[in-house]
Amino acid sequence: MPDEGPLPARLKAQRRRAHRRGQLSEYVAAFFLMLKGYRIVTLRYRTKVGEIDIIARKGELAIFIEVKARRDEMAAIYAVSSTAERRIRAASDFWLSRQPDQARLSMRYDIIAVMPFRLPRHIKNAF
Repeated sequence: MPDEGPLPARLKAQRRRAHRRGQLSEYVAAFFLMLKGYRIVTLRYRTKVGEIDIIARKGELAIFIEVKARRDEMAAIYAVSSTAERRIRAASDFWLSRQPDQARLSMRYDIIAVMPFRLPRHIKNAF
């Protein structure tokens, strides 16, 4: 039976780099959205039922955004699994239930693909 002890240092370093890359991608995506006129409500909204990378508003529209850093747009889109979609929807319901103006809000689920040396790609109504 293989040793199930701590991760090797190499794997820990890879995870740290991936985590930093993901956080940087979320900041890039948030800045990109602000340039497009969106108001960022929160970054990395976490609940027991799921998490949302970015919650933004534009008027009475609440947008729940999953950010994916990948080499190309299609890889980013396909990286959002149906399980992730369910968790994002559950977390968005939780967030929405705590908004005083929830009855007036419309919802949309987007993906932002952050790719090297290119502008982010905003896919609206992705799921």
